[in-house]
Amino acid sequence: MNKWYSIFTAMVLAIGVLAGCGAQQEEEETSTTEEEQAEELTVDVQISEGDEMIAEDEFKVEEGTTLMEVMESNYEVEQTEGFINSIEGIPTNEEEKMAWMYTINGEEVMVGANEYELEDGDEVLFNYQSWE
Repeated sequence: MNKWYSIFTAMVLAIGVLAGCGAQQEEEETSTTEEEQAEELTVDVQISEGDEMIAEDEFKVEEGTTLMEVMESNYEVEQTEGFINSIEGIPTNEEEKMAWMYTINGEEVMVGANEYELEDGDEVLFNYQSWE
């Protein structure tokens, strides 16, 4: 009887250990899936003053990242209420009516950089130009 009790106890322990390993493997697979869901996007940012290119960079960012987050992390930027008014030390000039305008994939954007969530493949162009 003791022999059968020992065998039964060993089997229960073995099943418990295997079940624990299976749960750990499932948890690791779940973590990998969550990481894959936080998709990485590629965006291109160009900054120009007239015809002169100041910067041309490619960034990898997580889904949900705003344009403002990218700009503040990588360039010297000043902003007011989500609208960029100075990049790399070049400020808006109201007397000459010059300001930083930007396009995404060739289209003018009518929201502040803090509101625009980047999408994979976006091509952003900031250009210092006349607003007239």
